[in-house]
Amino acid sequence: MTKTILVVDDETRLVTLVENYLSQAGYRVVTAYNGKDALAVAKREKPDLVILDVMMPVMDGYEFMRLHRAEYDTPIIMLTARVEDDEKVIGLELGADDYVTKPFRPRELVARVRSVLRRAGDTAPTARVLNAAGISLDREDRSVQIGSGYVDLTPSEFDLLAALMASPGKVHTRLDLLDVIQGVRYEGYERTIDTHIKNLRAKIEPDPRAPKYIETVYGVGYRFTRE
Repeated sequence: MTKTILVVDDETRLVTLVENYLSQAGYRVVTAYNGKDALAVAKREKPDLVILDVMMPVMDGYEFMRLHRAEYDTPIIMLTARVEDDEKVIGLELGADDYVTKPFRPRELVARVRSVLRRAGDTAPTARVLNAAGISLDREDRSVQIGSGYVDLTPSEFDLLAALMASPGKVHTRLDLLDVIQGVRYEGYERTIDTHIKNLRAKIEPDPRAPKYIETVYGVGYRFTRE
């Protein structure tokens, strides 16, 4: 199901820019230009996440959060041109899930949206041991076994394999996988995922040139086989 994102900011050009990037990433976007209107839009649209500016006319972001949080627990990413720690503390104490300082890169914001939505939806208990396609991965021991032998992986390789094995058949973008091992701060370097995948395949694939476990989805990313 397509996620709905509410973008609230009094800067029209910024709202349009963010809306375009989020739409391209597959999200449905609704907008508002002050906190008062945002309350009405949020009540009507029931967004899955709110991107919220702090300084706005009519009603600022903090007041929106106070009123909105009284009824809903929607994840919120706050935007601000301010850099003072006290401002961040206020936002976080009011229930912000993340905090982005202007100016920011739109692709970084999209990556943060993905990350916050994933955390918000990750309520099910995570299995300690993952078994798929003849590979056994133990999250606690951080060990990987194929057949009767164990495979030595770097921390990044292990985390990548765990993320892929947790949802066989699901396509993970490079940014999704980069968020797993490094975080959104490094989203400009998502191509480094290709190098990690290449090294991982060299360790677990019978023939890395014809991968059996980790499949490439061209133009998108990677997925772990369903077989």
